[in-house]
Amino acid sequence: MKKLAIALLAGLLSTAGGAFAADNAVDPIEVASLSSSTQKTGWLQVLSGGKPVASEKKIAAVSRAPIARELVAFDEKVAPGTIIVDNSERRLYHVLGDGIAMKYAVSVGRDGFIWTGSEKVTRKTEWPTWTPPEDMRAREAKKGKILPISMKGGLDNPLGSRAIYLGSTIYRIHGTNQPSSLGKAQSSGCIRMANEDVEHLYAQVTKGATVIVRD
Repeated sequence: MKKLAIALLAGLLSTAGGAFAADNAVDPIEVASLSSSTQKTGWLQVLSGGKPVASEKKIAAVSRAPIARELVAFDEKVAPGTIIVDNSERRLYHVLGDGIAMKYAVSVGRDGFIWTGSEKVTRKTEWPTWTPPEDMRAREAKKGKILPISMKGGLDNPLGSRAIYLGSTIYRIHGTNQPSSLGKAQSSGCIRMANEDVEHLYAQVTKGATVIVRD
């Protein structure tokens, strides 16, 4: 009889416990983990100049200058604010006045595309759209490389994060997604800079500034 009573009591307690649990149940809380797609999007995305990218490593890969800019003595008699590109040295000097200039590593035109002359800064653009000239597209097509008619700004864009337009020419001082080309003659005539360097220069250059490209 005692065994029967104990069994009945256990059953009642079990039923009551279940009812209590049901009355007090709450919706399960979903905790995001590092392996969830939601967390990956939020965790890995960062912004660079308003452009979302996959990771900080990608920013570093295309933005850091392999050759550091430096403040140097510069005694040539030109107006402060003048930009001088030295093709043979593959360096760009931004003249600050008082006998000093900021020197940056650049990539200049390769054989057949190098040029010299004096122009004015006519326009400045952040995250410029790349529209390769028709002759460039035809030239690359012969090598089996099909270039887009147009490409919006971004870290994969060959113009990089900033562009400084020179006169009415097709040439620009711009960033690059190929920082390994800096210090070399590898461009199609434009002056390439590391993204971090072109952003530094862009912030200080004014429209109308003189740009001298020389041998």
